[in-house]
Amino acid sequence: MSILFYFIAPFMAATIMHTIMHARSKNTEKVNRGFVFNHYKLTYRRRMIRSLWNIPIFILIYLGIYWITDLNSTEYIILGMMFILLGLLDFLYNFVKWQKHEKEISFSER
Repeated sequence: MSILFYFIAPFMAATIMHTIMHARSKNTEKVNRGFVFNHYKLTYRRRMIRSLWNIPIFILIYLGIYWITDLNSTEYIILGMMFILLGLLDFLYNFVKWQKHEKEISFSER
């Protein structure tokens, strides 16, 4: 079985779950305290904090892939760079949206 199958099947499952969870919580009140499993019910500040908490999880997944698979060094570097890039983009997106939302709130209070 190709290594590509191990990436396509989880990607398809994650895309389907993403669509379902996003549709279910589109117009709900966002939570800023306590534990919430659904990422879409969180405010952008909490999403940003959650993306920081995901750094150790990304490291463990990368190490698991390193120990289980037999890829060459170039593929490991590409995979690591993808993890870093996606984590950084997620953090920056949520940070920018949080700052924009805070400005909108402070502007509307005037």
